[in-house]
Amino acid sequence: MGCYTRGAVIPVQENIRLAPLTTLGIGGPARRFARASTEDALVEALEVAGDAGWPRLVLGGGSNLLVSDAGFDGLVLAAAIGGVTFTEAGDGTTRVTAGAGVNWDSLVSACVGRGLAGIECLSGIPGWVGATPIQNVGAYGQEVSDVIARVRAYDRQTADVVELSAADCGFSYRTSVFNTTARGRYVVLSVTYVLRDDAPPAIGYPDVARAFDGRAAPPSLRDVRDAVRRIRASKAMLLTDGDADVRSAGSFFKNPIVDESAAHGVDAAAGAACPRYPADGGVKLPAAWLIERAGFGKGTRRGRVGLSTKHTLALINRGGASASDVLSFAGEIQEGVEAGFGVRLRPEPAFVGFPDDVVRRFGAVSA
Repeated sequence: MGCYTRGAVIPVQENIRLAPLTTLGIGGPARRFARASTEDALVEALEVAGDAGWPRLVLGGGSNLLVSDAGFDGLVLAAAIGGVTFTEAGDGTTRVTAGAGVNWDSLVSACVGRGLAGIECLSGIPGWVGATPIQNVGAYGQEVSDVIARVRAYDRQTADVVELSAADCGFSYRTSVFNTTARGRYVVLSVTYVLRDDAPPAIGYPDVARAFDGRAAPPSLRDVRDAVRRIRASKAMLLTDGDADVRSAGSFFKNPIVDESAAHGVDAAAGAACPRYPADGGVKLPAAWLIERAGFGKGTRRGRVGLSTKHTLALINRGGASASDVLSFAGEIQEGVEAGFGVRLRPEPAFVGFPDDVVRRFGAVSA
């Protein structure tokens, strides 16, 4: 195994398997791999790769990626920057700044423990803090864009560290400038969230509200966090040892946003009213509902891949699956839903190491 250093700050290893670093457990090797635990080390590693002409991929918790069987022919850099600070603003809010490598669910737990509201419904989401603004992580009625105040990032275009406001991030449903118009330009170093002190939890989402049906006393932040984790576990969306259903990238398909005409077309094709929610000037349809009615029920299998027995949005590695296996099954689901309802589902995980034509065909984004 080769090893490179620059200023003896960060070693770069060769031919490191990426499959164990992802929640899907799929993917070929990284030609080169490094782990940066500080901003300086991360920037230096990026500059080393740039000087050498290596393609660069910044890796977080590996929870929202599909890595190709060929792997990544460049430098994969784990942005393992730690550290969390809490600063009371004096206006009923607290600013929470966390390094890109902080475990997201651990941060949520710490905030709930301090009585800080705003991300309690995002409990149990795997991955690191650095990924949250990229995808505008959301669940059960909350999105991080509602509470992000600032993203500190390295701008690869200008080679400067910059501070981006929430407006600069261009947030919308599961997207931001980081994975759309400025994809590949910024590397997230830390994120600052503004949370409310001693405020009531969010319980407006139906699944969460049902968890407290018949309860006289209002739930606490901790109650809501615990309920969300139970809900996620019931849908194989909580990483738990010994549960084969959680070997996934989370929700494999995004909930599609369509106009009212398309939504009525879905109702007509299904012979039933599809659930819908207002979103970004249109209506959001549940991808799981469409997938099930296209004939892909929970537990549907195609060899080494399949759908979770608990949730049709989780496409799982049943053991020894390849990225090609995943693409074959995902394509079958896309085609089935489109043929049945005229709606094209788009993958939620970022694709790594795939040819451009594959990324375009699936309507995915490349990391």
